[in-house]
Amino acid sequence: MQANAAANGVLTDEIRQLLAGVAVPTVVSILYRKGLRGMMMQAPKALNPSATRLLGTAFTVRTIPVREDLVEATARGERPNLQAEAVARIAAGEVMVVAMEGETRTAFMGDIMTTHFLAKGVAGVVLDGGVSDAAAIAGIALPVFCCGTAGTPVTSHRLVVELQGSIGCAGVPVFPGDVILGDANGVVCIPAHLVAEVARTAAEREAFEAWVIAKARGGRSLAGLYPANEATMREYEAARAGGVRRQVT
Repeated sequence: MQANAAANGVLTDEIRQLLAGVAVPTVVSILYRKGLRGMMMQAPKALNPSATRLLGTAFTVRTIPVREDLVEATARGERPNLQAEAVARIAAGEVMVVAMEGETRTAFMGDIMTTHFLAKGVAGVVLDGGVSDAAAIAGIALPVFCCGTAGTPVTSHRLVVELQGSIGCAGVPVFPGDVILGDANGVVCIPAHLVAEVARTAAEREAFEAWVIAKARGGRSLAGLYPANEATMREYEAARAGGVRRQVT
């Protein structure tokens, strides 16, 4: 599978640096123009407003509606505990992406697991379901994007059935190794094989828009400035050639 093949080493130091200053809407716009029109996760929201910047490769977890006999089999040790396995297997720099089909009556994780992930170096968590101890998680410096809160364990309504397979989270297809980018605007999934191209395009877009904002702040009319006409683009290129350093905000 292309996404899996590209997973190893997809986030090089160069790509991380390029994406570090890129806003989610910029990436969404670029992907949209490439024909990928449903890559932004609309529903999950960040619990900690001071911990919204998220960047890492996807470690995927798929859940289905609970079946009690399988929960009991897991408790007896007759079936692997895939939730515990996911916690053990996820590596530093990865983002756990959990598919829960919008189920918020149950919690996949709480503040203890969140604290463990932070200590382990996990980049963050995105799930289209609920968490517990949301108030406590909101004070932990790990980006956690979710859809609601609940006090019951995940097995009350969901069953983890697969790790590192293709999933749909908040209506977005996610493959292991895809790049997950989050900020205060939301979360976007970048297919692994497009990451380098998207990162470079997005960084250039941010540089141009920073230049445009500086002109607008100086009182310049938006007519011909944004969207830019040919004269504006020539002016921008001349400014760059004249030694204006790229500014990524």
